[in-house]
Amino acid sequence: MISSFGSSSNGNRLAAAALSTFILVASIPASAQTPAFDKEVLDLMLESRLQKPAAQASAAEIASVTDELLNIYSISNLPRAVELGNDPRIKAQIELQEKAILFNAFANDFIEKNAATDQEIFDVYEEQVALSPPKEFKARHILVETQSEAIALITQLQGGADFVELAKENSTGPSGPSGGDLGWFTASAMVKPFSDAVAALEDGTFTTTPVQTQFGWHVILREASRESAPPPLESVRDVIKQRIEQQKFQDFMSEVRSKSAE
Repeated sequence: MISSFGSSSNGNRLAAAALSTFILVASIPASAQTPAFDKEVLDLMLESRLQKPAAQASAAEIASVTDELLNIYSISNLPRAVELGNDPRIKAQIELQEKAILFNAFANDFIEKNAATDQEIFDVYEEQVALSPPKEFKARHILVETQSEAIALITQLQGGADFVELAKENSTGPSGPSGGDLGWFTASAMVKPFSDAVAALEDGTFTTTPVQTQFGWHVILREASRESAPPPLESVRDVIKQRIEQQKFQDFMSEVRSKSAE
């Protein structure tokens, strides 16, 4: 199928590669060409290659993966491959992979047997809600380079100038073209001098003294505020569940390592 889309040179290379593989496998003793492997090995290889349950594999897919496994087992059973398996570095790689597989299998089994309960999920959700900022603000700002520029803008605002137009004409920040609109945000989303100034304002009022941050000098208009609405429990349930279960496993590992160190 691949060769039908490639150039003739690609086809020649593929043919040459296929011939090389044929010659290599043909040189393997017959006893090594048909090694036995369990159905579990075939199923695992199918799922790894196809990213779907082995039961859904087509006959052609099974034949292709079976052929690949025959090549792997044939080569790995050769005397030279067995000899290489005694190399300290390769032995270390094999041991590491084996331990990693066992670790993941144990972790999955542990989490399955210690799944987060509905009550645990609800308790963590309530903790997060309690820690979330109580208010959100909607504001605009005008960012300029110097304090004197900011003072001049405040004077214009006090004289009745339109904040949106002043922002469009004077602000050096990215929100300038939209009249300094920052949308809705929580205090924690802004640098502290800015958020402190916004929190101190009443809705519909602007700062009467310039506010300095690392970005420059700001004139801020707080347009509105509202109580923060926490996300529904169901929308964050899976994230909280995973966090709880990971913490349980982390605690278990710490306990195991603590005991092994005694």
